[in-house]
Amino acid sequence: MDRPVRVFGVPMDLGADRRGVDMGPSAIRYGGLTDELESLGIDCEDGGNLAVPSPSQTDPESGRPPDGRAKYLAATEEVCRRLADEVAGAVDDRRVPLVLGGDHSIAIGTVGGVARDRDLGVVWFDAHGDFNTPETTPSGNVHGMSVAAILGRGSFAGSDWAEASGVDPENVAIVGLRSVDDEEAAALRESDVTAFTMTDVDQRGLPDVTREAIGVAADGTDGVHVSLDMDFLDPTEAPGVGTPVRGGASYREGHTAMEIVSRKLGRDLASMEIVEVNPILDDHNRTAELAVELAASGLGKRVL
Repeated sequence: MDRPVRVFGVPMDLGADRRGVDMGPSAIRYGGLTDELESLGIDCEDGGNLAVPSPSQTDPESGRPPDGRAKYLAATEEVCRRLADEVAGAVDDRRVPLVLGGDHSIAIGTVGGVARDRDLGVVWFDAHGDFNTPETTPSGNVHGMSVAAILGRGSFAGSDWAEASGVDPENVAIVGLRSVDDEEAAALRESDVTAFTMTDVDQRGLPDVTREAIGVAADGTDGVHVSLDMDFLDPTEAPGVGTPVRGGASYREGHTAMEIVSRKLGRDLASMEIVEVNPILDDHNRTAELAVELAASGLGKRVL
């Protein structure tokens, strides 16, 4: 990485159904993020945390669409609008945004900010599809709707805060799927999004899948956003996540994927975010420290 980075923390837990993920940015910073990146020679500037209302300050019914469910939607919109502005400012300053969550709903703001005035591809490492809409969600949790929101599906269509006009579904690739709701799965199959399940990973190997995902995202775009949900990893490696699913990537596979991201994208890496670290559920900050390691690999760290 030969470009400066600006870090943003978004202590957001409104999109999830388990509290604690709001402490994720602090845990990742405590895990040594700045020191790790600066040891690579990266100019790392910390932009601080965005203010996020707590669930006790917010009406969970506020902003729900009339024909669907989406908890804390109005507050999520407010946070994502502000995050998009901050991220766009970092891009204007020629810094690579590195956004720390918080739950995965923050990706709506990150992508919205990076995709302003550019065609953006997205590689989404996640155990879940995040392809529900307020009309199909079984839980009402917005962190399970992020990709759908970015692509303007369901009642997100035409939204000026969620739908990212610079993102085409043909340039979105999801890697690591192993827990998808029935309606969500049907919508993914019918969409132009490229989805790789862990079965694909088992059959082809994660390096091959990651390279193809990057190729999908980079095809005809001006840059690629990489979104890493820590539940992409197996819970034995990353226990501190709110929605763990067995059968995820190993420690070494996680590093390999991020090293390929760095090698294949280079200056085409537009932004990165790491989300869903929940210190309450973690074991001696293992998940946050792994998040730091993976961020470093994604930004250029090598064994040799």
